[in-house]
Amino acid sequence: MSETSGPHLSRRKLLATGSGLFAGSGLLATGAFAPLTRSLGFVTPARALELGEHAITVLSDGHLTLPMSFALPDRTPEEISALLSPHGLPIDALVPDCNVTLVRSGDRTILFDVGSGGNFQATAGELPQRLDEAGISSDEITHVVLTHGHPDHLWGMLDEFDEPLFANAEVLVPQAEWDYWRADTTLSQTPEERRTFVVGAQTRFAAIEDRVTLIRPGQEILPGIEAVDTAGHTQGHTSYMLHDAGESVLIVGDAISNAVISFERPDWISGSDQDPQQAIATRLALLDRLAGDRSRVIGYHFPTPASGRVERSGTAYRFVASEE
Repeated sequence: MSETSGPHLSRRKLLATGSGLFAGSGLLATGAFAPLTRSLGFVTPARALELGEHAITVLSDGHLTLPMSFALPDRTPEEISALLSPHGLPIDALVPDCNVTLVRSGDRTILFDVGSGGNFQATAGELPQRLDEAGISSDEITHVVLTHGHPDHLWGMLDEFDEPLFANAEVLVPQAEWDYWRADTTLSQTPEERRTFVVGAQTRFAAIEDRVTLIRPGQEILPGIEAVDTAGHTQGHTSYMLHDAGESVLIVGDAISNAVISFERPDWISGSDQDPQQAIATRLALLDRLAGDRSRVIGYHFPTPASGRVERSGTAYRFVASEE
């Protein structure tokens, strides 16, 4: 790949500059939300399911803390409480799991997203440890498939020495995501509190550009794996449908991001979506499709075990988790 010009900072410089930017956005686990993230202290074990020749395992990268003022910026405390309290969920912050999907298929070992690494939130970045526990070396990964370029999905591409963690893997990146994050104008057009997202994406894409294959929606990116256009959360957000043995599983990424809010109120704006209205339209279309065809779904931020099905519930939907 040829490199698109633009500012690129080392990971060490990000360590020096990122804290202030993240603190401004409320996304770094510091200040008021640090006690909450540390006190939870849970570890998500691996969960596996079979789809024909695809052996699918969900591995934890830890969890995040998202202040409710960021997650649901247009909703009152009363509206938030009415939705979340019946489910026993906190109303001051969302604490989503981060679920990385690993698929073994023939001679391929595929990771869908790579987690946060060590430089986003202190409660995330656990993927390398989970791979070790599963007896999987990073050198065994043959393909990395990205849904989008946000920190909790991409920043785990590099280790603490700025070296790629999955050195033998071909990296499949949606064309629109690659073009957006590497464009010369993206940094200047991004709100200041999120500019570290851009710098982080550009740094990582520059480090792996010689191993990147660009993909497009509708393409069979690997045997039995189809790229699905789910733009809205980011400009090129892409989900992946796995087909085999007459069944299918959608690795949805962040197109459906919460097992309660996204299902019961898919029309609510999420502060994490770059194009909120497009994200709502995408979410509604996906939920309708999944409820109709009964495909299983794996959500990056769904609670363990992260996989399940979509059912209609009145005028909205509900998530039915897979049995352990």
